[in-house]
Amino acid sequence: MLVLGLDTSCDETAAAVLEDGVKILSNIVASQLEHAEFGGVVPEFASRAHMRTIVPIVKEALGRAGTCIHGVDGVAVTNRPGLVGCLLVGVSFAKAFAYSLDVPVVGVDHIEGHVFAAKLADPDMALPAICLVVSGGHTELIRVEEWGNYRTLGRTRDDAAGEAFDKVGKLLGLSYPAGPEIERLAEGGDPTAHDFPRAMMERGNLDFSFSGLKTAVRYRLDDLGHVPEGDELRDFLASFQEAIVDALVTKTMWAADEHGVSTVALGGGVAANGVLRARFEEEAARLGFATVVPPKNLCTDNGAVIAAVGDFLLSNGTRDGLDLSVSASREQARAWRS
Repeated sequence: MLVLGLDTSCDETAAAVLEDGVKILSNIVASQLEHAEFGGVVPEFASRAHMRTIVPIVKEALGRAGTCIHGVDGVAVTNRPGLVGCLLVGVSFAKAFAYSLDVPVVGVDHIEGHVFAAKLADPDMALPAICLVVSGGHTELIRVEEWGNYRTLGRTRDDAAGEAFDKVGKLLGLSYPAGPEIERLAEGGDPTAHDFPRAMMERGNLDFSFSGLKTAVRYRLDDLGHVPEGDELRDFLASFQEAIVDALVTKTMWAADEHGVSTVALGGGVAANGVLRARFEEEAARLGFATVVPPKNLCTDNGAVIAAVGDFLLSNGTRDGLDLSVSASREQARAWRS
């Protein structure tokens, strides 16, 4: 089965073609650079950009996959959570595409897509497993009982990790998105130079909080009286990055230990951070857990992971009609338990 996967949940227009749930034939992503000058995504601009881009991106995905529209057996599209205007572009296109070809369409939870990145990276991944999904809008620890059956063990109570990266980047005058720039500038810095806080670090508490860290950074900048540069900036950012990575990795390992699983997995845009990836694997190896860390292009928003969820749902008989709607939240999420 060939599934076309579409994602327009935020500021990337993504399309991919997946064969039999595991073979990526194409995976095309168009990023919107125009938001950098505003320090964040402007929803109206993002939705208009999706309208301009989605047709050529789908054509490119089909062409690189060596197929045409008539070779597609089903369509999967992100319909929650995300920016409503952006989601509407993808869902409207998906429904029209599927209707014109008389093929099924299915809506996909964006977070489930990040979980399925691990399945694409390792189709034989041992379950149950703990998956850390960490992105600009979400930071969650999820117990994957089996594919299609999940339980949220912990989530951020305020800022997501990626949001903290971006807000601190803004304080320092860095461009949006700030995560990759912070990682680059922090390279070689001393992560112990500043003792930034790790919130809610009591054993047994699997929730996250990063708003206090962001505030601590602002107060430290006030104490310094200037924006650091050079080696001082390198140490400052390395310490900030360390505080986030430490909280993420520590709580993931706690969850794996408490729930008696043998495998931990990583997903979401922040999972492209090299320091997080290295620390995640090192700590898991030290504690005896197997790891699944997908390649970076499957961690950031993309259509392949949406197609993977879609293939799973379609293969199990799930279908959505032309009344498929969108949601900014995950209230409509299927297969999720808290």
